[in-house]
Amino acid sequence: MTVSVSVTAHHGLAAHEVVLLLETDPHHGLTGPQVAERLGRFGPNALPVSRGAGVVTRILRQFHHPLIYVLLAAGGITAGLGEYVDSAVIFGVVVVNALVGFIQESKAEAALEGLRSMVRTHAKVVRDGHERTVPSEDLVPGDLVLLEAGDKVPADLRLTRVVQLRVDESALTGESVPLSKDEAALPEAIPVADRLNMAYSGTLVTGGSGAGVVVATGAETELGEIHRLVGAAETLATPLTEKLARFSKILTVGILALAAATFGVGLLRGQDAVETFTAAIALAVGAIPEGLPAAVTITLAIGVARMARRRAVIRRLPAVETLGSTTVICSDKTGTLTENQMTVRTVWTPGERFEVSGSGYVPDGTLHDSQDRTPALDSHPALRWTLLAGAACNDAAVTEHDGRWDVVGDPTEGALLVAAAKAGLPAGRVARVLPRLAAVPFSSERQYMVTLHRDEAAGAPAAGTPAAQVVLAKGAVERILGLCDGQMDAAGDITPLDPTAVLRAADDLAGQGLRVLATAVRPAGAPDEFPPDGFGEDTVSGGMVLTGLQAMLDPPRAAAGAAVAACRTAGIAVKMITGDHAATATAIARRVGLLDGREDREGVVLTGADLAALPAAEFSEAVDRAQVFARVSPEQKLRLVEALQGRGHVVAMTGDGVNDAPALRQAGIGVAIGGSGTEVAKDAADMVLTDDDFATIEAAVEEGRGVFDNLTKFIAWTLPTNIGEGLVILVAIAVGTALPILPTQILWINMTTAVALGLMLAFEPKEPGIMTRPPRDPGQPLLTRGLMVRILLVSTLLVGGSWWLFQWELANGADLAEARTAALNLFVVVEAFYLFSCRSLTRSAWRIGLFSNRWILVGVTVQAVGQAALTYLPAMNTIFGTAPLGPDVWLRILLVAVAASLVVAADKRLRRGSV
Repeated sequence: MTVSVSVTAHHGLAAHEVVLLLETDPHHGLTGPQVAERLGRFGPNALPVSRGAGVVTRILRQFHHPLIYVLLAAGGITAGLGEYVDSAVIFGVVVVNALVGFIQESKAEAALEGLRSMVRTHAKVVRDGHERTVPSEDLVPGDLVLLEAGDKVPADLRLTRVVQLRVDESALTGESVPLSKDEAALPEAIPVADRLNMAYSGTLVTGGSGAGVVVATGAETELGEIHRLVGAAETLATPLTEKLARFSKILTVGILALAAATFGVGLLRGQDAVETFTAAIALAVGAIPEGLPAAVTITLAIGVARMARRRAVIRRLPAVETLGSTTVICSDKTGTLTENQMTVRTVWTPGERFEVSGSGYVPDGTLHDSQDRTPALDSHPALRWTLLAGAACNDAAVTEHDGRWDVVGDPTEGALLVAAAKAGLPAGRVARVLPRLAAVPFSSERQYMVTLHRDEAAGAPAAGTPAAQVVLAKGAVERILGLCDGQMDAAGDITPLDPTAVLRAADDLAGQGLRVLATAVRPAGAPDEFPPDGFGEDTVSGGMVLTGLQAMLDPPRAAAGAAVAACRTAGIAVKMITGDHAATATAIARRVGLLDGREDREGVVLTGADLAALPAAEFSEAVDRAQVFARVSPEQKLRLVEALQGRGHVVAMTGDGVNDAPALRQAGIGVAIGGSGTEVAKDAADMVLTDDDFATIEAAVEEGRGVFDNLTKFIAWTLPTNIGEGLVILVAIAVGTALPILPTQILWINMTTAVALGLMLAFEPKEPGIMTRPPRDPGQPLLTRGLMVRILLVSTLLVGGSWWLFQWELANGADLAEARTAALNLFVVVEAFYLFSCRSLTRSAWRIGLFSNRWILVGVTVQAVGQAALTYLPAMNTIFGTAPLGPDVWLRILLVAVAASLVVAADKRLRRGSV
């Protein structure tokens, strides 16, 4: 017989059939020779290590970019001109950028290593009839694995024995509540999240015990499939890198064409070929924006710092800008839109209903009735016993550490403890009043838990009589009703059970997306008592009294609704993608404003089964239309992101589990949950939320838009200078006169103004209304037509002004050095004036406020000192070929700068809507 592993739907077979199929023994496990043979055939139980490019290849790959080519050419040109310091600076920028890219690429590979680490553990197995502990890598199909609370499941197992076994699969499936397992066979088509007879690699046992046969190891596990998806997911270029690449190609072609035109014109005019070639090189040097890479990096870094202050940690610099271009946010439910802390919201008792305030495991809040009155428990016996049953028939504990409250055990039981504490029944007090004597633990078959207590409040028993006992129960509504003969009314009296009313109330609560549990009591004074050592399921088959229902959910975060609304105002679609049930997802979506009453429309809420049934031709349109996706698999999450990207969207995807990693890697911006998220999700993401709050995503989008604005402002500011410098050289060659600006002077302008003036735009605060405009069209170029017109306008003003001033100075007796110094300073002063205009591309510079960005004033001051040194220090005169200027020259320079500013202001006013 051939051992069948990955091709078999083991959850669809009975346990004994799986044992036969895998040729193992359900009691003695595999033999030593069987293990050795299968280890050789299937390999170790470890995720494969993909061999990527070598270190040298990855380093060289960092230089494969048009902008880098331009910078390398600039460095070579400046070196050829003998400007070794400037050449070293340019090459230094290239090397730093390459190192940053190499480091970031290396970090991205950590996502796969994080997945591999999830299965590096030890496992308890039975081999040759003996229990032993072995490294999880040594497990093979057919091994019999034993599970206990606290164990990490080491491989995919078909369960063969279950004793109240509960497994937390949230990291794999997105299911927010640990699942109770059993060994019964299931339909083959059932999704992973509903396979109760399976335990999957990387998940965590939270309670009970069990045993299972290994059916898949390594790459064949569900975790291995996610590993494959993460490795296959394409790391997309961000909108910024795509636009910069396109812009750099255009710039390269333009510079080469302009330099060639300059050289050709000079030859046609009969000028010396060497001098003409030198002039063409000077033009190329002037046209290259050497400060652009530094400006991009620093602007993004400032954006990173601002986001960190708003609790969003950026792992890749370009991701900052990507947020500003986001058109769709695909948000996980649990932990992002919700608190990831189960909370009782409603307590129903026969004839009464109470709402519970507060959220999470913090025991702050109150119970109040429909009149907003806080009930006194002594006056509401049914309410008191409902809360006592929830708190005493309970195996969880709620702890506080450094101001953070967490539950130890089942989150549902933690919610019941907190609800009782809010009503003045903390767990410690409940344990003293009702000390436990015995218990029938919860199981998936029973779907309820029963406990036996001594009732200290009943008073001391008479001599020779047993202590007063109380039996408490909690569980599924239908199963608790089956234990009850009566119900407790508002006065505490026992009345006939009305199952119809109870079920109607439970259905009403469940329809709101709440998880409903029923509680029951057999109070002290019942005719028979139970010996603790003989207390069991068969002894409490009836005679109970229903006290009420407790309804809970993982509540939405307080700021989630406002953040969703803000995103919609900003033109960003928000979609929920979760592994949880459709009813729960719909309820949360309704509460945070994702549905707005549209949940009844066809296609607004889709499940994983709905997606699987969609024809390929209709898939993308259906995904774009839907708002909530429930019970989806990791493959479907990845496919959803790809479908949205195929429709031209820039997608931000949030997630915290292993199942989210492929989609996080594929998305334009992957957002991982920092507090409760897995390391795999964090490694695959571009951004990590330190507070796990959806509102932080909205804040990060706002910061991202500000970053893109500031980058655009810098480019709109720097390009006129580069173009103007090149055109000045071209005009000089065409006219046949001396160059108005020397190559060394051009380098001075480009390098000093980029640092002292242009980089100050990186500190520009966000403009008002930044989140009321729609996101940028992903297909829109880096510079719009309106901005290109403005750039050409300012370039023309620079060329005309500098050429006029150069010729004016020569005509009025100035020597060549003085005329060139005048033209050089005119470029810098006009740039400084234009800098204030670029603080907003649409609004007047006066409306922004002179002191709203004090770094601008600092930069202008530093540049002014530098220009004074360049103009008046003899050493600088010698190095750069400059000469001192008189006050009258500075006056002419200022007049040209003011005139240029007025023209730009008029253009901004006339074409405000086209920029």
